Amino acid sequence: MADEETILALVLGLERSALDRWGKGDPDGYLEINAPDVTYFDPFVERRLDGIAALTNWYDQVRGKIKIDRDEIVDPLFQLIGEAAILTFQFVSHGSEGAMRWNCTEVYRKVDGDWKIVHSHWSFAKNKI
Repeated sequence: MADEETILALVLGLERSALDRWGKGDPDGYLEINAPDVTYFDPFVERRLDGIAALTNWYDQVRGKIKIDRDEIVDPLFQLIGEAAILTFQFVSHGSEGAMRWNCTEVYRKVDGDWKIVHSHWSFAKNKI
């Protein structure tokens, strides 16, 4: 089994790559790293989304509409619990939506040898940019 630092680097790399694609209007980076049984919350959905089909449907509605010029992952915290990992951070972005600050929690799990998101929760951060 890889050590915690190696897993942290891998998970942060997955997240960074998905965010880079998201900022270009391409949600597929996230869809590729979500598990089939993913659950998802964000302030724009009425209730929890269950499963990759529901998440794909939601992401298809914003596909091509988001443009992030610059962003930053702030103060990431990583917790490894066996074959699960919790990544929490603030995400600061500047782009088509203006300046935004988000709180994010991503729960990853080993699925067929790969780290996949099994739960994602995005909320607006209270502090302003």
